[in-house]
Parts: sequence; C-alpha cells; structure tokens
Amino acid sequence: MTTEGSYRRTESWKDVSETEWEDWHWQLRNRIVGIEDLKKIIQLSPEEEEGIKNSKGRLLMAITPYWASLMDPEKPYCPIRRQAVPRIDEFYTSPNDMVDPCGEDHDSPAPGLVHRYPDRALLLATEQCAMYCRHCTRRRLVGTEDELPAPHKLDQAYEYIRSNRKIRDVLISGGDPLTLSNERLEEIIKSVKSIPHVEFVRIGTRVPVTLPQRITEDLLLMLKKYSPIWMSIHFNHPKEITRRVKKACDMLSDAGIPLGSQTVLLKGINDKPYIMKKLMHELLKLRVRPYYIYQCDPVRGTAHFRTTISSGINIMEKLRGHTSGYAIPTYVVDAPGGGGKIPVTPNYVVSQKVGVYTLRNYTGKTYIYHEETEEIGVASGIEKVSAA
Repeated sequence: MTTEGSYRRTESWKDVSETEWEDWHWQLRNRIVGIEDLKKIIQLSPEEEEGIKNSKGRLLMAITPYWASLMDPEKPYCPIRRQAVPRIDEFYTSPNDMVDPCGEDHDSPAPGLVHRYPDRALLLATEQCAMYCRHCTRRRLVGTEDELPAPHKLDQAYEYIRSNRKIRDVLISGGDPLTLSNERLEEIIKSVKSIPHVEFVRIGTRVPVTLPQRITEDLLLMLKKYSPIWMSIHFNHPKEITRRVKKACDMLSDAGIPLGSQTVLLKGINDKPYIMKKLMHELLKLRVRPYYIYQCDPVRGTAHFRTTISSGINIMEKLRGHTSGYAIPTYVVDAPGGGGKIPVTPNYVVSQKVGVYTLRNYTGKTYIYHEETEEIGVASGIEKVSAA
C-alpha cells in the first residue's frame, strides 16, 4: 500500500499542526489555487505553467494540501500530479470534443436533476469539489468560486422525483456532495429519503480519495440515520490508496455503508493492464468493490487523456480469468449525446448456430456448448416431472 507523502508535508507545511492537517475545513481553506503557491511544492514544467495561466472560469485549479503531498515534485507525468495540475493540452481542441458529452442538459427535467434511465435519477447537489480533476466530464458546471446553491434550488427536483413513481434509485452527486456541510447534506438526503417510492440512495464522491479527512465520526453518525446508503468512490490509480485513504474507507465500511469504485480510463495514467489490475486488487483490500471503468468522455479539453476503446477491451481481456471475479468491473462507454452507459467486453462467442455455441475462454481455447431444446428433450425421451 502506498504511504502518504509526509516528506512533502514537512517541507511545505512544516508549521501546520496535526490537528490542522486532519481538519477537512483547513484542507479546503488552504487549497493550492495559484501558480506561485504551487511552485513552492513542485517544479512546474512549461506545459503546466501555460496550462495554469490559461485555466480561468470553469474548472479552476484547486488542489488540497493532502493531495499535493502525494505528487512527485520533479516528474510532470506523475499520475497524481497529472490529474490535478492543468496542462496546456487542455486548450487544444479535437473535432470530437463536446461540451456536454453525456447529454445531461437534454435529460434535465428540473434544475439539478438528470433523468435518463426509467427507474433512477441523478441529483446534482453542488458544483464544488475538494479538488478539480482535469479529466472532469462536468467541467461545464463545476470548478468556480461561486457560493453554494441555495437549498430551495433543488425543490423542483424533489417535486419531479415525487411525481414520478417509477424512480426508485437516486444518485446524489455534483460536484461532490461530501464538500457540503453535514447539515446541508442531511437536508438533501432527508428530502430524497422522504419520498415513499425511493428505495435506493447512493452518493457519488471522490472526497475519500482527495480529502479523506472529511470522513468524520459526525458525518458517519448522520449517514447511519438514513441507512441504507451506498457510496460510489472515484479511484483512478494505485498511488491514490494511502494509509489515510484506507482509514477513511474503513470508517465508511464499519458504519455499514457499502462501497463501490468508479474509474476513468486515462492515457498515461492507468491504461496499462498491470496498473489497472493492481488498482482493483488494492480496492478489494479496502472493502471497495470495483464497479465501473469508464471510457474517458469526449468532453472539451480532455483529448490528451482519451485512450482507444481497444485499450479498454485489452485491459478487460487481461482481467477476466486472470484474477478474482470480484476484481473485475464493467467497462462502459457513456454514449456521446446521451445514449447512456454501453458495456464493452472482449468477444468470447466465436460462432453460434441453432442450439450450438462455440466459445473461447481467457486462454484462447475454444469449447462447444450444446443447448437443450424442447425438440431434443422429446427426441431423447426426456420427460418433465411435475410436482406432486
């Protein structure tokens, strides 16, 4: 397991007490948002300097001291660093770039709500995150210094969910809902849970990874009041899994909150099968069940992060059969324009005809599977035995 970059903390935050360092409010107040402050922590490359100077408006740079303590100060291609520090690559456009690649705005019947699938809805509780990931698919919405949205702004979303009895599952996301105060987050959870036909509530977050100090006993006591609540945590690289992150995940699991992971496939960060396998193994050790690997969405400014789909298929090929089934997430492409998640897998069906499938296993060997049909059963003299 990776250890926390304490040597970086000693140099850059030598006067910070342990109490302050472990205070999530302190971490947020002291985020690195300017180029001069970042230069005190890492040696910036020319590409990074240009990226930071051009990073204005949405998706500002904001890095928690905790996350910054994990960055390699000398290597621009450090996977921790690349996810947090803007590069000039973000300002090169691709003909495939889209502002809203998942078509969320089109499927929004009320402010802060996305309803695409029949029985579930996405509630965008805030536009703020602890750290702004440079591959963010909602960069059109998040990453400003604006104040948090007023509580009443979600009233229309609650009313829509209440009026649509098909919705049984609500994912609370953003931004990151765990950047909200316990009181504000409880208001949202309580409002959703009060709707009789909502039976499943999830929180989508990256905070346990970028700001693990946020997982406090007070937060857990509040969440336990509304059990069951599930949590989907965004992990991208094994180096993100530190002792401090393990402590946060242990606290969540011990509080009875089931944990799943979501990972974005990123070029130069986690697009090698051995890295992804290592990540999945480390997640299981945290009691986090690998859930999804996402193909990086074609959102504007992320072309340098996007791999080929064949890279994702190759990773799945190297996982299936080569490691525990629990360590194998579903690889999906969120169809551009709002088509939803489409699972993409290696093809294990070599050929098929009526009643006969030729299949291959993870080693490439082929096997024949014969289906039992009604005609075969009659011809073979097989009889159905009715219950007495």
